[in-house]
Amino acid sequence: MVPAIRKAYNQAFSPAAYQAYLHDLNNLHPGALEFRVAETPVFINKGFKEKVLDACETIVDVICQPDFMAKSAMAIPANVNVPNETGHSHFIAFDFGICENAAGELEPQLIEMQGFPTLFGYQIFQDQITRKHFSIPEHYSCYLNGYNAETYASLLKEIILGNHAAENVVLLEILPHQQKTKIDFYCTAQVTGIPIVCLTELIQEGMDLFYLRDGIKTPIHRIYNRIIFDDLQQQSPEIQAKGKLLLDPLNVEWVPHPNWFYRISKHTLPFIQHPYVPSTRFLNEIVQLPTDLENYVLKPLFSFAGQGVVIDIQPEDLSAIKDPENWILQRKVKYADVIETPDGGAKAEIRIFYFWKDGEARPVATNNLARLSKGKMIGVRYNKDKEWVGGSLAYFEQ
Repeated sequence: MVPAIRKAYNQAFSPAAYQAYLHDLNNLHPGALEFRVAETPVFINKGFKEKVLDACETIVDVICQPDFMAKSAMAIPANVNVPNETGHSHFIAFDFGICENAAGELEPQLIEMQGFPTLFGYQIFQDQITRKHFSIPEHYSCYLNGYNAETYASLLKEIILGNHAAENVVLLEILPHQQKTKIDFYCTAQVTGIPIVCLTELIQEGMDLFYLRDGIKTPIHRIYNRIIFDDLQQQSPEIQAKGKLLLDPLNVEWVPHPNWFYRISKHTLPFIQHPYVPSTRFLNEIVQLPTDLENYVLKPLFSFAGQGVVIDIQPEDLSAIKDPENWILQRKVKYADVIETPDGGAKAEIRIFYFWKDGEARPVATNNLARLSKGKMIGVRYNKDKEWVGGSLAYFEQ
């Protein structure tokens, strides 16, 4: 994206430096890094950064509207509507593809959004280790709005802990030590001091929750939620049965509350009007289907990790859908092979982190992650046996 920086980075790159980089990342928590890490970060100039943030702020405007709760009420499936909902999502992530428009110009295009956490802890260390092994220009930062590693970590810890002691706040996930993103759980625990607790380890007494800390029953007052209910519904009957306790009016605070996973999601896209947000409509509200279906993608509202997405739509795909109210039709975007690599161009997607502290009127952009791809879709499963792809981060011109 910044030709001079890209050229200098590629010329200085060596496989030995990359292996040393991976070694240090793996040493953060040995055995925990289970996804491919790309050979390069993404460098973003000031103009492109401002385009991304302008789109984010427009979406935040919609989320902050008084009628957003009513508009998004139908987004929450009745069988996973959790009591004691908060007034806002403490965390929001916006995914943008680096795309090419009809005029051949590069521009961001929103792909998805989620009112849910992502690799907030891990990215602190990835930045530090990237800077150790590769030459990153001094006037470029992965952080936004003036944040740095110290102030970012402090805000993350403040939001997760709230007014509670770390021992009474838990990072809750399903079988956390088996998750591909478990390195982030360990990094988050390292930054905040909170324990990592599996759903199966929860102890319920009335509406109170506990966990065992060094064999001692310890009360849980606040949950840093990493459970995706779509994932929970794919688990064994025993784990699904255990998960039903989350639907009780528990005496706990949620950060973020599970309902926001659905409120801020693909369901929100049809309400956004912005040049960097692809035209999106609920399938059940379309009277006349577009004649150029090849320029659209079909997405289920309730899925994760790209499952169920139909890229090359055929008429039979549409006729097979029995619940069109749970699907969206979104105009395709053209990812640009924007990252020069030794064996061809790579596509890139940037995820912008927004943090929303209690008492604040709006969330604030803080940090990011990036993903590089040479496959048809972004994601590990679509990029097997390829190089210069995988998880990374973007550095923005300051």
